[in-house]
Amino acid sequence: MRTAAPAAARRGPAGPVALGIGLAVLATLVWSGSFVTSRALGDSVPPVQHAFWRWVVALAVVAPFGARRAWRQRALIRRHLGFVLLASLLGVTVYNTLVNQAGVTTPAANMGMIMAASPVLMALYERAGGVRLGPRRIAGLLIACAGVLLLVGGGASFSAGDLWMIAAACCFGSYSALLRRRPEGLDGAGFLFTTFLFGTVLLLPAQGVSLAVQGGFTPAPDTVLPLLYVGVASSAVAFFAWNKAISLIGPTRAGIVYYLQPVCVALLSWALLAEPTGWAQAGCMALILGGVVLGAGSRT
Repeated sequence: MRTAAPAAARRGPAGPVALGIGLAVLATLVWSGSFVTSRALGDSVPPVQHAFWRWVVALAVVAPFGARRAWRQRALIRRHLGFVLLASLLGVTVYNTLVNQAGVTTPAANMGMIMAASPVLMALYERAGGVRLGPRRIAGLLIACAGVLLLVGGGASFSAGDLWMIAAACCFGSYSALLRRRPEGLDGAGFLFTTFLFGTVLLLPAQGVSLAVQGGFTPAPDTVLPLLYVGVASSAVAFFAWNKAISLIGPTRAGIVYYLQPVCVALLSWALLAEPTGWAQAGCMALILGGVVLGAGSRT
């Protein structure tokens, strides 16, 4: 006689899902600080040089963990070189350079709000791949998206730099969707080191042009410390956490968690850069948070 499966078994692996959501939250919180950093360094460090030194620092941090693993998997990396190069270009070379360029003219809060468009792109990619999103997850996505749209439409002023952020959001959404297709057997730390390495090499020509045209920047605590933050926390830690979250819960659910970013960026920019906020923004942030809780935690 067959017995009913335990309720926990029917519900599926709650542990990996909780871990994936936690890692997505961690990455989102850390990346929120990097938007504030991009804005703070906008007048002192050229955008390309900001991105280049960020990844040099990240490489130094990841190398002890990932270089040997990447070397052991060099044959696998060669077989999937196109995938690795595309991931490096989207997630490392282009995405952060565009964010830094936007930070020259765009308030940090605007940057966070515009980046909230990327979860929609992640969901569209996943749905196009045949993944069923489920009504609760779609509802959470729409509620969080409505909160972002109200936040954007509540009087935020836009500049030319916002176009750079729109391009950055498209790059990040495409990168996150691409991670779902990471070749099986390609180690997480090895993949991270390889994309950081390739992405930095791809930045070298732009770095040379920036040095020749704009000159270098003066190393000082107010430039070096932020670069260390984005290199260690926003690159090595956050990218590892985000990539692992994608592998555990998929880009759509992780993307819903990513809607927390405009909330975090707005709070940080208010606290650190004195950018204004108000009750209307707080209400929109609550709406975003509700959508995140509904969509990220649902199983259907």
